[in-house]
Amino acid sequence: MTTNEIELEKTAVSVKAKTNAKQWRLDILAFLFLLPFLVLYVVFTIFPMIKGLQMSLYDWTLIKKMDFVGLDNYATMLKDANFWSAIWHSTYFVILSTPSMLVFALLLAVIANQKTRLQKFFRSVFFLPSVLSVSVVSYVGLFVIQPYTGFLNNLLKLLGILSADQEIFWLTETSLAWIAITAITLWWTVGVNMILYLSAMQDIPDDIYEAGRLDGATERQMFFRITLPLLGPITKTILLLQIIASYKVFLQIYIITRGGPGTDTRPIIQYIYEEGIKNNHMGYAATMSYALFAILLIVSLIQMRMNAKKEEI
Repeated sequence: MTTNEIELEKTAVSVKAKTNAKQWRLDILAFLFLLPFLVLYVVFTIFPMIKGLQMSLYDWTLIKKMDFVGLDNYATMLKDANFWSAIWHSTYFVILSTPSMLVFALLLAVIANQKTRLQKFFRSVFFLPSVLSVSVVSYVGLFVIQPYTGFLNNLLKLLGILSADQEIFWLTETSLAWIAITAITLWWTVGVNMILYLSAMQDIPDDIYEAGRLDGATERQMFFRITLPLLGPITKTILLLQIIASYKVFLQIYIITRGGPGTDTRPIIQYIYEEGIKNNHMGYAATMSYALFAILLIVSLIQMRMNAKKEEI
């Protein structure tokens, strides 16, 4: 090698070393910025998960740790009819709420995306219930559906659907109770998914619609052949989030029906709460929590796998 080549190689090595050192400093700096979040995540997420797994192996109470029982809590859970009933109730709520949520969120997003003078009004009104707390929403829902003085029954009488001496007792029949719970939940949460759809709609380039109009496509054809296909990715995201959220339903049902009539609307989260807090069986409650976690994990993996196959096709 000539002297110039040796000097060039030394310069390249020096520059590479300085670049690596600079990258290390940047990585350390980034880690220091992330460290507070990482600490909080470990303390409030990772540690409770590990602690919950430990609790599921013990006959654990609110006061102290009791005897080690191994997998007995899991065996008890598999034989518990109340557990399977609560799982079915949560699944039933998923079946009721998820398709309805997708349809109504998309419909409201289409209305809110129209370029009219009422555009801001529609967006505000549709999203407003989402900022309310679950307790406020639940008590408003109770006021609307209560018999004799409730808004809904009186509206039905005003429209002539019910006679003056008829009353619908929404919370005393299982089917009506589920309708009421689903409707109240939709009113409360549809605004968030509407915003997601609206944001995705606004990301669709206007050039695509202009090309469609030049080809003679109607508004309906452009909606079904342009808008809906391009909303596919956000629809998959909303679907997954809604399934998880619906499986975790608890407080609005607890306030509205207390899981009734009887236990016909008691979801799995309520049963976990009752066993852990009311009946002082924290170990068994932790076991059921991990069962719910496994169900959500399996559902998420199945949907992600299905989405990946569709993308490959």
